[in-house]
Amino acid sequence: MDYKEICICVSVFAILCTVTDALNLSTNSQIQDYTQFLISNGVARTPPMGWNSWNHFQCNVDEWTVKTTADALISTGLAALGYKYVNIDDCWGETNRDERGNLRAKPSTFPSGIKALADYVHSKGLKLGIYSDAGYWTCSKTMPGSLGHEDQDARTFAEWGVDYLKYDNCYHDGSKPQARGQEYPATWAGRYGNAWRTTGDIKDSWDSITSIADENNIWGRYAGPGRWNGNLRSSGV
Repeated sequence: MDYKEICICVSVFAILCTVTDALNLSTNSQIQDYTQFLISNGVARTPPMGWNSWNHFQCNVDEWTVKTTADALISTGLAALGYKYVNIDDCWGETNRDERGNLRAKPSTFPSGIKALADYVHSKGLKLGIYSDAGYWTCSKTMPGSLGHEDQDARTFAEWGVDYLKYDNCYHDGSKPQARGQEYPATWAGRYGNAWRTTGDIKDSWDSITSIADENNIWGRYAGPGRWNGNLRSSGV
């Protein structure tokens, strides 16, 4: 897999992830207007749909949880409806890189490694997502971010068979995480990724889902094939 083919989720000054759904553009002319902002990697032509570990498991995610979730997407019929992504969020890696500067999974929680886990998820006809950060640390501050190692980490994820990258933006300059969706990423993030954070955290309630859908309404004109607004996703439950 070429690392440029990985679906990229840009999370701008965000803490949590975006596995997105989106509102359609209202006219063909609007779609044409915003193609200039589209990253040309050819993926995410439809909204990526799936599961993410953070809201329920946070830093307690492990290999068994990811495997059983992949199994559940099949057994419940969700995979047949298009829920293809099984995404690992923050805290999956060791505190330090290895002697070659590579990220590495924690053997205590991912004893088989990420590549073997990706192989398992792929055997179910699903896709594996992983998490990194544009700063020195991830938002949990439990593992290194990708700052200064961007190309190296992208190649590592590709070698592991990762299909989706959620890329956060904590500690990029030593500052604390700032407001979610700051700097209106819908207007520009399509140059760098396939989805971006536009709202606060989603919760497992109807009010939260409808509220976030309403918030995303103002950004609808920026969404379309290859570029999607967040934050509508299924959470770890």
